[in-house]
Amino acid sequence: MPHTDAHRHADQHPDAPQQPGAQGPGAQDPDAQAPESVGEFWDQRYSDRETLWSGQPNAALVSETRNLRPGRALDVGCGEGADALWLAAAGWAVTALDVSRVALQRAARQAELAGSPSVRWLQTGLVEAALPSGTFDLVSAQYPALLRTPGDDAERALLDAVAPGGVLLVVHHPAPTALEAAAHGFDAALYVSPAQVAALLNENWLIEVDETRPRHVATGAGAHHTEDVVLRARRLR
Repeated sequence: MPHTDAHRHADQHPDAPQQPGAQGPGAQDPDAQAPESVGEFWDQRYSDRETLWSGQPNAALVSETRNLRPGRALDVGCGEGADALWLAAAGWAVTALDVSRVALQRAARQAELAGSPSVRWLQTGLVEAALPSGTFDLVSAQYPALLRTPGDDAERALLDAVAPGGVLLVVHHPAPTALEAAAHGFDAALYVSPAQVAALLNENWLIEVDETRPRHVATGAGAHHTEDVVLRARRLR
């Protein structure tokens, strides 16, 4: 399958809201934007273009899950739904969440047009979703814009969602250089990275993949990125 990219709202983007918080601005700074403004931000970004991402599943998701036995899957930051629909077509029972109402409407429309198996679409952030612990055989977070908190809430929510024997897959772009970050007014340290997720893995986890690899994407808003950081870990118990 050609390397393509579904790139969702969760893509690390220089124009993303910058205030620290559990899933968006305002969790620590009382003068910051209200949490609902995160959804409004992404609604506006999606509304600015008819299609924001490529419409194809992320290559790392395809390569890292093609040999897994389908079960229950969580797609974190599903955007316009390409990953969720690919997983559903492969036999997974998919729950897909995103903060953007516009993105979810597009995803549901694509599912209807494709005659795709049912996907459970949820308009929520990961932490706010308060999903039952140990529910999913696969938790996929492709380029997540999960803001860090002192309690590592987003990282722990990712880990907690994985069922014993299940797989956590976190894919991101390498952190920008200081020069790139300054040019865009973007602070990557505010956002959860695969390394920060990996740092919380204990003896109950087995890291199966932890590497940076080339990526080749021709279309979509993230096509300028040339590498992926891929973390795949299995929960042992």
